[in-house]
Amino acid sequence: MDNVAAFLRYLTAEINYSAHTLRAYQKDLDDFMSHCDSVYQLKDLTKVHYAVVRDYVVALSKKGLTSRSINRKCATLNSFYTYLRTIGAIDTHPLVQHKSLKAKKSFIVPFSESEVEQVLLQIDRLSFSGLRDATAIELLYATGMRQAELIGLKITDIDWAQQQLRILGKRNKERIVPMLPSLITTLKSYFQQREAIQNAASHNFLLVTDKGKKTYPSFVYRLIKLYFRGVSSKIRTSPHVLRHSFATHMLDAGADINVVKEILGHESLAATQEYTKVQLPKVQDAYRAAHPRAKK
Repeated sequence: MDNVAAFLRYLTAEINYSAHTLRAYQKDLDDFMSHCDSVYQLKDLTKVHYAVVRDYVVALSKKGLTSRSINRKCATLNSFYTYLRTIGAIDTHPLVQHKSLKAKKSFIVPFSESEVEQVLLQIDRLSFSGLRDATAIELLYATGMRQAELIGLKITDIDWAQQQLRILGKRNKERIVPMLPSLITTLKSYFQQREAIQNAASHNFLLVTDKGKKTYPSFVYRLIKLYFRGVSSKIRTSPHVLRHSFATHMLDAGADINVVKEILGHESLAATQEYTKVQLPKVQDAYRAAHPRAKK
């Protein structure tokens, strides 16, 4: 347990992982410790061999976890044991011979432009909760920010003079994103109502619940699901789908992929290029309509 605590402190101090990422690492390690204890009566994680890890992977698969989820949990274990080997707590890395499971690539279908507009037009902005919800959706769609970035956004991150936002992304990496006039208008209206909410003045976080407290992941997720399920038949309705929608609509409109990369906060262009795959149906239609042999 001491090694786990030290590892999490290392991720906080040296790698600058966010609180959300740390909770995910903590849960992965707790699950693995529970498996080792219940199946092997093994409490010391430095004594783990690959056979234990392999059995854990099988157990996760039997529980119905996807290959992607299992690979993520194994990535946590890999980082943990790499850390233990670095500090000299172990001699042999138990995952040295482990190979990731072949995961089926998920394809996220973005919301259409009309679906986003329909949601924003239908929200009742006369109430605080409605205006807050509209602000959250506009922020996600206008900037492509992540759910965690939205929750962590602070009042002081808004530069009214330059009309831009400072977004704190993964590993505390900052980026500056311009604000659209429509977003500025919504934010100003929201600020007027936020000031009247009890407890909201006690902290600096931009988005607050009806009780004035900081929002949280399940709150934002339910918010997006509530509004978009009413206008869209898509299976996935989440904040991440809005991020995909932002990137797809920008690229569809001819935006430079490097500009989209910077706004999204991607470290590599390869991550941004994943969004270009969404355009494949349009590419196919144009190809079939234009190629001389398409009608042969």
